[in-house]
Amino acid sequence: MARSKSSKRWLKEHFKDPYVQQAQSEGYRSRAVYKLKEIQEKDRLIKPGMIVVELGASPGGWSQYVAQCLKGSGKIIALDILPMDALPEVTFIQGDFREQTVLDELNATIGDNALVDLVISDMAPNTSGVKSVDQAKSMYLVELAVEFAYQRLKDNGNLLTKIFHGPGFDTLMRSLRKDFERVLTRKPDASRARSQETYLLAKGFKRDNS
Repeated sequence: MARSKSSKRWLKEHFKDPYVQQAQSEGYRSRAVYKLKEIQEKDRLIKPGMIVVELGASPGGWSQYVAQCLKGSGKIIALDILPMDALPEVTFIQGDFREQTVLDELNATIGDNALVDLVISDMAPNTSGVKSVDQAKSMYLVELAVEFAYQRLKDNGNLLTKIFHGPGFDTLMRSLRKDFERVLTRKPDASRARSQETYLLAKGFKRDNS
């Protein structure tokens, strides 16, 4: 099937993208790694010895970078509905995070009594082109990530999740501010300017409040 003009235009832009070229030259699986890298350099979220859970991990650029930051000390568990090629020191679960059986497997992998230091989520829905529908789908995934963080984050743990500005954004920010010391937004340089995506960073979970 012939590619559409918009598809050809996207491919041309993609391969000229300096972050795509940099990822290829540095051996990362996706340009998205530079979003997390910039946030890490600013906020120092990842440290050796941590237990990190990544939601929406495929193709694995973030997982690669987290494993580098852990330096062989700690644990990263990555999950995605799509397959992901194996990575050293990364435990991968393939499944739909919206399904209880997949969530049960994730919790079992973490350990019944274990709590995690950091939850990171780059989950995004398949888009329909209808803004209101896509926003609702996106916010649902964010809410699932937040709910998981409330269940499994240790006291003073952190949450980083992709989010799109729109209905529900301000309400979620207000809610998180009750249970985290600080709630910030980050728009890394590697996020395309035309994209509505931003990253919501909730630092210092107050477990006794939840």
